[in-house]
Amino acid sequence: MLLLFLSSAVFFMPSAWGQSSSSLGVVVEARNITLPAGTLAVLPCNSPRMVWTRDRLKDRQRVVHWDLVRSIPEYSVERILDMSPGVKERVYNGFNKGRITIPKTAFTDGNFSLVINNVGAADRGVYSCNLHHHYCQLHQSIKIQLNTTKSARKEKRYWDGDKTVFVVLLGSSVVLPCVNRRPLWTEGQQEDQQQVAHWDWQPPGVRPDLADRLVDLYASGERRQYGPLFPVDKMSVSEDAFSVGDFSLTISNLQPIDKGLYSCHLHHHYCGLHERRIFRLMVGPPLPSPPLVLTAAPAVPAVPHALPNDDPSHNVVELERPRVVNVILPEHRGHFFQQLGYILATFFLLAFLITIVTVLTRRRRKRGLEYDLQRSKRRGHVTGHEDIALDATELKVCNQEHLNSDYKNNLLKERDMSKDRNKEMDGKLWK
Repeated sequence: MLLLFLSSAVFFMPSAWGQSSSSLGVVVEARNITLPAGTLAVLPCNSPRMVWTRDRLKDRQRVVHWDLVRSIPEYSVERILDMSPGVKERVYNGFNKGRITIPKTAFTDGNFSLVINNVGAADRGVYSCNLHHHYCQLHQSIKIQLNTTKSARKEKRYWDGDKTVFVVLLGSSVVLPCVNRRPLWTEGQQEDQQQVAHWDWQPPGVRPDLADRLVDLYASGERRQYGPLFPVDKMSVSEDAFSVGDFSLTISNLQPIDKGLYSCHLHHHYCGLHERRIFRLMVGPPLPSPPLVLTAAPAVPAVPHALPNDDPSHNVVELERPRVVNVILPEHRGHFFQQLGYILATFFLLAFLITIVTVLTRRRRKRGLEYDLQRSKRRGHVTGHEDIALDATELKVCNQEHLNSDYKNNLLKERDMSKDRNKEMDGKLWK
């Protein structure tokens, strides 16, 4: 039972402390911030990766290039060509210009195949098609081996267990396939819809799944605001958030009712990016206002008198700076006590059931022993009567056998006597 309780506790504890970070995103930052009431609060949420609307960066994020590895001499590597969206293909060897190319619509339809015309013996080797997406930090590579032959009957295409092998006739043309039509590599029409940012607010005592959604931001410029806080300029996010990567939330005229757990979610479905930043905002007492001194206007301007220990810097109230917490705190402590209550209730219920089963088992065993004793006594009485009956039966059988034997002896005697009489009669007659 102790092992069962420990295993159940270990199973439920992570669910009490963690809040399904896999579905909400990876928590990359957590802070506790305390600010006085009536001030301006800024919850920072910056991400340089969430910058997609800059076309000058967008054109350079996707690159395709073909490389050739020759076994002779000494496995040399040669760059054949490369191309980016909006940029013409660049061929590195002047001999290959006009002879080796890839389709101009590669980044539109996802066909990055390499076309080689007038194949020669120098074209033999292992070709690699490399697709790079620097913004999403993704890289893919496809290898194809090209061999040449002088006989048309030996042309073929097969798989050697690691890569595709083409055997091509010298002087002919060949297309080395490299196709990837995922929206990640092509010019998707909904790229700006793949990037989403939103803020959630969890008041004290509210479960994480019941948190309030404050605002949804899309890279396309669409903005969805929830609740009355944004329309009255109580909260705001910069209009150029996706241009500069700054999604900070600004809260004006901070009040005690605004305290709680704020979370900034950044989702880039296009690249598979999911980040989450958590801020626990606590509101302190308001700043003390300077006292109002009513003085009459002097006829002669008074000369200010400064005391030796007067320092104007002592009158400035410094705000508490945000503190970065390295350990991610639980979003709500009440969840832990709730889960602990479930565990203890389950443990006591199991102990109660085991106690009931033990008591019932003992009573049943006790009744079984009493029943066996009574049954053994009854068997003892019955066994005594049967012995008497058997003894009587045996006696009767013995008497019957004795009587029968006497009867048989008498019959034999009478028969002998009748024989003797018959003999006597016969003797008398013969005489």
